[in-house]
Formats: sequence, C-alpha cells, structure tokens
Amino acid sequence: MTVFESLPTTPRSEELIDKAFSRASRAGRAKQGIEAQESMLQTAGNILSDNLGNVVTSWPDFDAIDPFYRELADAIVRREDLDVDALRQHLNEVMWASRQIEEIQREYHGRIRTADTDTARKLRKQAFARYADVTESVAGDLLAIADAREELRTLPDIRADEPAIVVAGYPNVGKSSLVNAVTRASNEVATYPFTTTQIRVGHLERDHIRYQLVDTPGVLDRPADERNAIEAQAVSALTHLADAVVFLLDASGDCGYPLDSQLALRDEVQDLFGEAVPVLTVCNKADRARTETAAHHMSVETGEGVEAVVTAAVEAVDYDVELPFDGE
Repeated sequence: MTVFESLPTTPRSEELIDKAFSRASRAGRAKQGIEAQESMLQTAGNILSDNLGNVVTSWPDFDAIDPFYRELADAIVRREDLDVDALRQHLNEVMWASRQIEEIQREYHGRIRTADTDTARKLRKQAFARYADVTESVAGDLLAIADAREELRTLPDIRADEPAIVVAGYPNVGKSSLVNAVTRASNEVATYPFTTTQIRVGHLERDHIRYQLVDTPGVLDRPADERNAIEAQAVSALTHLADAVVFLLDASGDCGYPLDSQLALRDEVQDLFGEAVPVLTVCNKADRARTETAAHHMSVETGEGVEAVVTAAVEAVDYDVELPFDGE
C-alpha cells in the first residue's frame, strides 16, 4: 500500500455543513433552554473542526516521505494545475478553518452561558452563520485536495526499501514483455494511469530478495526534448528509485526506430542516472538481429538469454541485506 492509498474521502464544504447542523439539531432537541443552545453550538463546532482537521492530518508529511514519492506526487498533481507546494497551501487553509471554528465555538460558548434563553438562541444562530462562512471559505481548497487525492491514490506501490531495476528503451523494443516474462505468475503486473503514460511494476525473487522491475512507457522511451514537464518530473523521481537500469535495444528495426536513435537515448539515460546507477545495454530480439554495442543479447520471445540478463541486472544492483549485528 502506498503512502497515499489509504487517504480518506475528502468531504465537500456543503456536506460538512449539512452534517454538522443536522446533528446539532438532534442534539438540541434532547435538551432545554440554554443547555440546548450550548449543546447545538458544541456539536456543530466539534463536527466541523474535527472533520476539517482530519482532512489535513490524514495526509503524510511531504518532507518525511521518500524523495521518489515526493517528486512523483509533484508530477501527478500537476495534472490538476497543482504542485506539492500548492497542495500544502490548500491543506494549510483547511487547518486554519478548523482552528477558526474552534475559536468561534469558544467565543460563543462563553457568551451563551451568561445570556437568557432568547439571546442564547440568537447567539447560537450567529455562531452557526460564522461556522458556515468559514467552512464555505475553504470550499475550493477542499475540492483541490479531493482532486489530488484521487490522482495520488493511483500511484504504483513501489517500495523505496526494496531494490529496483528500471527497464528503459524506445517503444516496442520489448520492455513490457520482459517484465511480464520474468515476474512470477502470482505477482500481478499492475497498470497505473500516469498522465498519458503508464507505470507497470513486476516483482521477482533471487536469493530470498525481492526485486522490483519498473517499466515506464511514455517516460523513458523518448528523448528529453520530447517529454512534457510532467514526464520530466517523473523521470527525475525515477532517479531516486533505480538501483540499476536495463536499457533494451532492437537491432532488427522492427520497433520502428533506427539503432542510432536508440543508442542516443541510451546515452542520455546513462547521463541521467549517472555513475552511481549501472545501465546495462541489452539487445532484445537477438534471434532476428544483433549488435556489438550491446553487452547482453536475448530474445524474450524465444527465451534465449533472458535468465542471463536478469542475473546480470541483479548482480549490477549488488544489493546487500542488512543483518542484525550479532556481536561477539
């Protein structure tokens, strides 16, 4: 489960007001006089302040989450003309509203306690009007938060504490086929909407270690000058995630792109991830054509060389399991 998948539904301002006032009405009917007005004031105020506060506290601290999710979240919400900083501002406004309602409740509670019954009723109505004004003032903020929640709940369940192998290359070179071929049948390869692209994640195990295979069609399958700003942000996020990159070539040309263009994209990917992340150049469809520029050759279709490529990628990751210190 991702850090965003468990986010609760974000209520609309009118829903909150209706809920608070209807419950307050029921609470007031159970009592008489000033006590009834106090009960209505407290019930409505608590419902509004608590629900607005919960909208904010249910979100993770963006400074504390893994940089991969921080940047990927920033890319995702840009679809709604937001970014993480703007989302934070919306959350701050909602928290302000929650606290403002608490202040109104405290103010009117003191005034109602010392009033006669008719005045107490008028004061409670004034408080309700102010409750509604404050809640309605963050209606747009609640809608923006709700939209961001819907987008971020679709993020792939990629775990920063597990080694990740990113599969890159031009379209139709066999990226998805490789991920499908080497992941266990019981390990679903899920598809997640991502701008005009998709991110697919599969898993395999070697020596009791689970490796994530991340296929990124539409993100790492074309040069940087052809990516939009959102896709560029996603690429930046992937740099925080990858422990190794498998870059696939199709020397046969069946993919529709010349080998020179594929190699140019490979060089760009190498520069992007830097020396810290190994990039393995793999020629797929080797049963049709090969190239000496590839360090490895395979054919996902026939199975030739696939296991050797997976072994090479795992070795390139060079993942060490942290064992507890036994002491002597």
